[in-house]
Amino acid sequence: MENQFLLLPGPTQIPNRVLQAANQPMISHRSGTFKDIFGQVTENAKRIFCTKNDLLILTCSGTAGLEASVVNFLNSGDKVIVASTGNFGRRYRDIAEAHGMDIDYIEFPMGKAVDPAVIAEKLAADTEQKIKAIIIQQHETSTGVYNPLDKISAARGNHPALLLVDAVSGLGACPLKTDEWGLDVVVTSSQKALMVPPGLCLVTVSQRAWAAAANNHNHKFYLDLSKAKKYADDRQTPFTPAVSLVYALDEAVNMLNEQGIDNVIAEHYFRRDAIRASIKALGLKPVADDQVAGGAVTAVYCPEGITAAEITGIMREKYDTVIAGGMGDIKKTSFRIAHLGFVRDMDLIAAIGALELALYELGYKFELGTGVGACQKVIIEKRKVFTDRD
Repeated sequence: MENQFLLLPGPTQIPNRVLQAANQPMISHRSGTFKDIFGQVTENAKRIFCTKNDLLILTCSGTAGLEASVVNFLNSGDKVIVASTGNFGRRYRDIAEAHGMDIDYIEFPMGKAVDPAVIAEKLAADTEQKIKAIIIQQHETSTGVYNPLDKISAARGNHPALLLVDAVSGLGACPLKTDEWGLDVVVTSSQKALMVPPGLCLVTVSQRAWAAAANNHNHKFYLDLSKAKKYADDRQTPFTPAVSLVYALDEAVNMLNEQGIDNVIAEHYFRRDAIRASIKALGLKPVADDQVAGGAVTAVYCPEGITAAEITGIMREKYDTVIAGGMGDIKKTSFRIAHLGFVRDMDLIAAIGALELALYELGYKFELGTGVGACQKVIIEKRKVFTDRD
């Protein structure tokens, strides 16, 4: 297991710098030392979100953060739009439904992005401005689709609806400009592009969202973000945090900021291009259209007669390469190769090599090395590897 190539949508591989940071002696979460670290990572993480808004770090999963985004800023009975491009869009819908929201659910076709014009039309028809929020994913993990948040936000025009964003798998892997695009609440978690073990959730909150929170009547305790803000202002948390994960997050955020978030995202899109070139060279079809493919995950349809479980099982058991199966409607007929977080060129080559071996064993007809060669060509072009050494 220690030598596995891990290309999951989460948890992702963790750099040694981050592992070493987490492996520090335990300290009191009420100590001055912890407050300094917590305050530092809170401010530094804002650069990854491209925001000056409040940023809250919670000890919980990304799903808990999504629930917090609903329960703190919307009241039961509020009318909301949920725009979905896959399995996790449905999860966000289910969370809103569990809290009694009046949901206008819009599901876009498989492999397609949310159409901002549809959102604009819905809001234009809402002359009484009863719609309180648009709930959406930045990146849909089940399909690899990236939604154009800038255009979706602009589609609101003068409508006061909040924009609540699931950026769990997309932050750091796909473009996201919180302040520039007017995103009100953005949620992510630690085990994706942030390269930290599971257990932390980060949430940014705009002033517009805080104004809505002031009129919120939902029952909440652990996920009360107003309480979290009160403590965060003093560089603390209301409850015991995962101290070691905060150490790890501090180091991971430093690594990302050293590289620069725009460069980090560009690197993710290079990996996307390498994987997609390989998949197409093998005669396979990605789920997401080229124009909307995000930098975090590439979902791929299986060859006819071969299941995702067969492919992922052989890759894992025989070739120590772990990728993900499909989700939702395409659970059995697709697989997913993640390329977010700490992924190196050889991880990409290994993943495609293991995929080729699995497909070959399962009887799929192609020329061995086709996918690996396509991957190598993208790497050579990107890394500017020259053969002429004269």
